Amino acid sequence: MGHHLPAIPAKRYFTIGEVAQLCGVKPHVLRYWEQEFSQLRPMKRRGNRRYYQHHEVLMIRRIRDLLYEQGFTISGARNRLQELTSSESGALAANATAESGFGMLLDSAPDLGIDALDFALDSNAVRKELFEIRALLALN
Repeated sequence: MGHHLPAIPAKRYFTIGEVAQLCGVKPHVLRYWEQEFSQLRPMKRRGNRRYYQHHEVLMIRRIRDLLYEQGFTISGARNRLQELTSSESGALAANATAESGFGMLLDSAPDLGIDALDFALDSNAVRKELFEIRALLALN
């Protein structure tokens, strides 16, 4: 990316103002992109306030790169993003079936005092973020 963006802090949720600074775009642009990219769905709380998660900040940076650095149109960026996320989903499924120890770890989760469903969701979220990071690095 030609424009240097700040590191993303290690926190669970980000406000629209924080995301705008982290991604180098204005808040109204983020709201517009939510309408144009179905993958971008921040959580909304009181008063319709948006809260973005780490993977959504990465997604916004990817969208920004496609539009501003690589010159894609909104339509082209949407298609490219769908290609990237579908290929990553396929890789996630392949990795999940290849991990023989993962099922055993899920079975032992209650013994560790962990809800197995929460553990699986957190693991999948981390895995998804890692694939998004890898795809971002491949774009450079």
